[in-house]
Amino acid sequence: MLHGSAINPEAGTVVEDLPGTAEPAEPPPPAFPAPPSGDAGGGPDDQYDPPINNARLGVMLFIGAEGMFFAGLLSAFLVFRTGSVAWPPPFQPRLPIGVTAVNTCILLWSSYTMYRALRAIRRGNVQGLTDGLATTAVLGMIFLSVQGYEWVRLIQFGLTLSSSVYGAIFYALIGCHAAHVFGAGMWLLIIFIMAKKQAFSREQFVGVQVCGIYWFFVVALWPILFGLVYLY
Repeated sequence: MLHGSAINPEAGTVVEDLPGTAEPAEPPPPAFPAPPSGDAGGGPDDQYDPPINNARLGVMLFIGAEGMFFAGLLSAFLVFRTGSVAWPPPFQPRLPIGVTAVNTCILLWSSYTMYRALRAIRRGNVQGLTDGLATTAVLGMIFLSVQGYEWVRLIQFGLTLSSSVYGAIFYALIGCHAAHVFGAGMWLLIIFIMAKKQAFSREQFVGVQVCGIYWFFVVALWPILFGLVYLY
C-alpha cells in the first residue's frame, strides 16, 4: 500500500489522502505573563510594596492613641466644667484670651509653612524643604514661648496646680499639648538637619511626611483646646 492512501472497507477501493484532509494540529498551550521578579515567582525577590508605608501606619496608630488620651482629658474637663456653678471659680484669674488668640494664629500659620515644605520636596526642591522646616520650627517655638510667658503670669496671679481643680485641669490639658508641640519641634529640627545633609529627595521623603502628619495633628488639636478651655 502506498504511503498517503487508505482502503475504504465498504467500497474495497483505495482512497488517496488529500493534503487538505489531514487532521489539524493541536493548538499551542496558552501563554501566561512571566512573574514580575524571578523565573517561577514566589521567590525571595517576588515582593510587592504594602498599600501603606509602615512609617505612616505607625504614626497614624500613635496619633490615634494620642487622640484617645486627649479625649479622656477633655472629658474630665467637661465634667468639672458642667458641674460647676461658676467657671472660673471665684478669686481665680481669668485666662488671657486675646494674647492666646494671636498665638493660635501663629500656630495655625506653622501648618501652612509645613505644607509648603512638603510641597517643595515633592517637587525635588530641597532648599524649599529646609526653609519651610526652619520656619515651621521657629513658629512652634514662638508659640511655646508665648504660652510659657502667660503661664508665668498666671502663676504670679495665683493660678497653680494646687490652687483649685480649675488650675489643675488647665495645666494638665494645656501643659500636655505644649509637651507635644515641644516634641514635634524637636522632630522638626532632626528632619531639618537631615534635609541639610541631602537625606531626602523627590523620590524618598517618607521621614518628612510622617513628621508633617504629626505636626498637623498637634496644630489641629490646639483650636479645640482653645475653644473649650479659653472660650467655653
